[in-house]
Amino acid sequence: MYSSYKDWDSFSCFFSAEYSQLFLKKCYKLLHTSEIDTKSYQNCYPFIYFLEHGKLYYQQALNSPINIQPVLLFYGFVHLIKACLLTIDPAYPSSTSVLAHGVSTRKRKKQQYLFFKDEIKIQKNGLFACMSENMFQLPSIEGEKFKMGELLQQIPELNDLFRIFTGSPTFLPVILTNTEATIPSKVLDSYFMSKDRFQQYLETKLENPIKELSTNKTNINISFSDILQPSHPFCYHVKEDRYYIPIEKPSVQLPEILVHYLLLYNLSMIARYEIEWWSELLKTMPNQDYPYIESFLSIAAKKGPQLIFQFLAKKM
Repeated sequence: MYSSYKDWDSFSCFFSAEYSQLFLKKCYKLLHTSEIDTKSYQNCYPFIYFLEHGKLYYQQALNSPINIQPVLLFYGFVHLIKACLLTIDPAYPSSTSVLAHGVSTRKRKKQQYLFFKDEIKIQKNGLFACMSENMFQLPSIEGEKFKMGELLQQIPELNDLFRIFTGSPTFLPVILTNTEATIPSKVLDSYFMSKDRFQQYLETKLENPIKELSTNKTNINISFSDILQPSHPFCYHVKEDRYYIPIEKPSVQLPEILVHYLLLYNLSMIARYEIEWWSELLKTMPNQDYPYIESFLSIAAKKGPQLIFQFLAKKM
């Protein structure tokens, strides 16, 4: 799926009202909704405009200084997410409650503030809850708090940075083919799982029965019943064009689109409202916050559209 994505040209087919209407019509048929023709016609142009505006924000971000990149990347990502929501909810936005961001951060940053330790809190309503439920069928996590460091650990492209700063990687490489996977066997210890429990875990996450699973001192070798559609816990590394698995099982493992949303939201709020701290960070680079933030923004600029295209391509 990822290999089919090249760059923004991959979205070109959607910049045709005729094609987008047919695409939405196909999506709405799967929802077993009424008035499919009418709704696909009404939504084809909003769908195109969301994608178009998202593309413009990303293009501007690539040509802008890092000072304002978080704002441009966040709102570009939001527009792309809204296009995704139109494919699964013909009435989106059905109420004003889904238009809020759906998350909150500390309004005033304390002295000795570190981005790595900052928290973001999930609210009951808003865009985050809307896409969590509709795009990923996740149960509500209202009130849940996530530290920025925990979220950054879920970005596979930051694996080398964590290895340098902490001495320990956050991901392990895996080998995936059409129906087979090879995973380092050390995950059984780090996940505190037996071989049988790990098999159940993968089958649940991937919704793909396992025909055979064997282990040796170095690897877990798995043969799946159906063609593998990589998703959690497998994470795609956009720079290396390969997959990884988290070295530890997160207490709450979010789809990467949601992780990007939370990180970009907080960074965009900081870039807008915490100008003194943000400017000092960019000018003096006093600690580890800067390399993590700079690296993530570089990743997000490329991977954000790719994550969205992957979501849409599953419906094509």
